[in-house]
Amino acid sequence: MKDTTTSEDDSNLLVIIVDTNPFVWSAAPLPLNDALCQILLFINAHLSLKHDNKLAVIASHVGVSKFLYPITDDSEIKSIAKESRGTKDANVYPNFKIVNDQVTAGLKKLFKDVDTPQAYQDKARYETDRKGSSHNFPLSAGTSMISGSLSMALCYINRITKSDDLGRIKPRILAISVSPDSAFQYIPIMNCIFSAQKSSIPVDVCKVFGEDTVFLQQAAHITSGIYLKVEDPQSLLQYLMFTFLPDRYSRNYLCLPGQDQVDFRAACFCHKRIIDIGYVCSVCLSIFCDFSPVCSTCKTKFPIPGKTVGMIRSRSNVGTPKPVSASTPTSMS
Repeated sequence: MKDTTTSEDDSNLLVIIVDTNPFVWSAAPLPLNDALCQILLFINAHLSLKHDNKLAVIASHVGVSKFLYPITDDSEIKSIAKESRGTKDANVYPNFKIVNDQVTAGLKKLFKDVDTPQAYQDKARYETDRKGSSHNFPLSAGTSMISGSLSMALCYINRITKSDDLGRIKPRILAISVSPDSAFQYIPIMNCIFSAQKSSIPVDVCKVFGEDTVFLQQAAHITSGIYLKVEDPQSLLQYLMFTFLPDRYSRNYLCLPGQDQVDFRAACFCHKRIIDIGYVCSVCLSIFCDFSPVCSTCKTKFPIPGKTVGMIRSRSNVGTPKPVSASTPTSMS
């Protein structure tokens, strides 16, 4: 479908969410350092397409999300500039160097300063999340804060677009993902997806390694974004350049990859498992894997299944039973 709200003269704001989960990257066929080099080249290509293109980079780490670019702390900016003075290169465009230095320095500080929380210290929680995911990972592995990164991206986009009086800034989000789904983040992720849909912000997903993510598949489908699973991680830059580099206006004239099938499974609110069939509360739309007479979210009471039959058969006569109407039982007290 053609996006008629965009124009060739629009300024494009690209917010990149980079999954920096060290547990998953350690098992990936592409090291994180090599992936970062290719991502920086893609960032430079985005900035070079138009002089007023804008960029933001967010790290989705284990238990925390952090802006890698832009950095608002003046002392941190001066520290990064001081460290990069000895590595000046006349062949490097200054704007590219600023972005590369800030993203690299931010990642180094993230891995150095952040005390990575162990998200699976609880054995029961690990078993629950492992059963709800198609990817088996060690007990010490944590989950990336993709929900927090999406929230930060939407807040940043809202602040930038509010300051644009002419409405020429067209935002989009690109999530470079390697981690499996975390059923514990289902509700905040869906809230972010619907917020992006309401604001007409497409969410693109580049799945570099591992099984397909159910929630990010839904994010790309609902927001009219692109979901792409990389078949050869060593060629990550090629996938980024040919699929995710075109802006929203250019996509109207390109034939880009689409999703043949979308996994619409959801995570239950009771045990945080990804389920195929479940029970949905008719009042608050909460999802449960097993029937419960009382909704744990809105406290609505429901009749027990099997006792809500509108017609019962009388067995008092020996002959053919006759249908007798019965009143619907009241809700459980």
